[in-house]
Amino acid sequence: MPNQIRFIFFAPEKHLTNAINIFVITTLFYFFGASLRLVDELSLFWPLNAVLAAVFVRYPFLNRPVYYFLSYSAMVVYDAFTTHWGLQSAVINFSNMVFVIMVARLLLRYSHVQNENNWALNAFNLFYFCLIVSIISSLIGSLGSLGASSDYRNFLSLFADWFSEQFSTGVLILPCLLMAKWPQWDKTSVFHLSKLYPLFGVVISVVASVVIGGAGSLAFPLPALIWCAIRYPVPVTALLTFLTGGTEIVLVANSIVDIHYQQPLVVNEMFSARLGIATMAICPLIVSVSVDAINRLIKQTSLRADYDYLTGVYSRSGLYEALKNKVPLLHLPKQKLCVMLLDIDYFKRINDSYGHECGDVVLSAFATHIRKSIVEEGLVARLGGEEFVVVCSANSQEQAYTIAEKIRQSIELTAFRYQQQTLFITVSIGLATAESENKTLLDTFNPLLAQADKYLYLSKRNGRNQTSTAAVEEIAFNG
Repeated sequence: MPNQIRFIFFAPEKHLTNAINIFVITTLFYFFGASLRLVDELSLFWPLNAVLAAVFVRYPFLNRPVYYFLSYSAMVVYDAFTTHWGLQSAVINFSNMVFVIMVARLLLRYSHVQNENNWALNAFNLFYFCLIVSIISSLIGSLGSLGASSDYRNFLSLFADWFSEQFSTGVLILPCLLMAKWPQWDKTSVFHLSKLYPLFGVVISVVASVVIGGAGSLAFPLPALIWCAIRYPVPVTALLTFLTGGTEIVLVANSIVDIHYQQPLVVNEMFSARLGIATMAICPLIVSVSVDAINRLIKQTSLRADYDYLTGVYSRSGLYEALKNKVPLLHLPKQKLCVMLLDIDYFKRINDSYGHECGDVVLSAFATHIRKSIVEEGLVARLGGEEFVVVCSANSQEQAYTIAEKIRQSIELTAFRYQQQTLFITVSIGLATAESENKTLLDTFNPLLAQADKYLYLSKRNGRNQTSTAAVEEIAFNG
C-alpha cells in the first residue's frame, strides 16, 4: 500500500511488540467506547471494532489466531475490572471479534482478486460487507446483552440499537482508516481560499441542522460532502465524511439536533438516525471514488497521447500542448526560440544488423541523453522513427549553435550498450532560431520547424554528423 500511513511498531518479525500493541490498542479504544455509553450498557459510538478491522486489513501478517485471541482477551479483561457482566462479557465480546475478523477477512479476500487495493476504494463492497457482518455480529451481541441491560428491553429493540451502531460506525470509520495516507504538499501550488469553500459548506450545513432540526436535517450536509468529493482526494473526503457523520450522531443523541419534538430521543429514532447517517455517508464516498477513477483514466489517456511510449519524451501532440500551456520560461525577453531537428545517422543499419529490439534500446537511451544535455526549460519530443526535436531558448544564434554542437559531440562520444554489444552513433542536426516577438510560441515554432528540417537535409547532404543553421550556411556561401 504505497503512500499509506504505516505505523513502525507493527512488523512481521516483531511478534512480542505486535502482541503488546494489539493489546494496548484494543484496551484504549474499548475504554473510549465504554466512556460513551448512552443507554444503559450500550455505547453511543463504538469505534473499536472498525479500528481493529482496519488494523488487521492494513497489516495482513497480523491475521493470526494469537493476535485475535489477544484482542479478545483485552476486551474480556477490561470488562472484568469495570463491569459485572461475568459470562455475558464473553458472548458480547465474541460478537465484537466476529465483526473484526469477518470484515478483515472479506476485505483482504476481495483485495487479492483485484489488481489494485480496491478494498479501500470500492465503497459499494465496503457498504455491503459492513451490512452483512453487522447483522451477524449484532444477533450474537444482542442475545448476549439481554441479561446485561438493566431494563430488560425486548430482543428486537436491542438488536436494532446494536446493529445500527455497528453498521454506522463501520461505514464511517473504515473508509477513513483504510485510505489514510500522509499528506503530500505540492510546494509549487498556490493556496486559494476557494479550496476551502466545500469545507465551509460542510460546517454551515451542520450548523443549519442544529438550527432547523427535524429528521430531514440529517441530510443537510450531503450536498456539501458531495462537493468535497469532487474537489478533494478520496482520503480527505473519507475523513470529512467520518467527522461529519460522527458529529451528527453525537448531536442527535444529545438532542442538540431535534429529530422529534414531542418526546425525548428513543432507541427506534436513534436506529433510524444512525442508518440514515451511514447511508448518507456512503454517497460522497461513491462520488469521490468515481471522480478519482475518472481522473486516473484522463491522466492515463493524456500520458499516452502526450508522451512517446518508448522513449518517455513528448510526442508530437504533447509538444504542441506544452508549447501552448506549459513553458512560460521560453518567453524570456530578448531571447531567441531555438528549434533543433535531430536525426540519428544510418539508424536503419542498426535495425538490420542487431534487430529492432536493439534499435528500441538505442532510441530510448538517445532520448534520455538528450534530455540530460539541454537546459531544464528545454523540451524534447520524438516526431517519429529516429527523428527528434529539441526546443529551448538562447541569448543568440551563436549560443544556440553551441548548444546543438554540445549535444552532437556528446552523442558521438557516448557508448550505447545492448546486451554484449557496444554501439557508437552520430546525429545530424538542423537548427533554426528566431525571436518570439508578439507571437505565441506555437506560431513561432511552426515556421522554425520547417527551417530546421531544411537545415537537417543540408547536414545529411554534406556528410552527416554535423549541425547546419543559417549562420553556417552564410559562412559556406561567403567562403
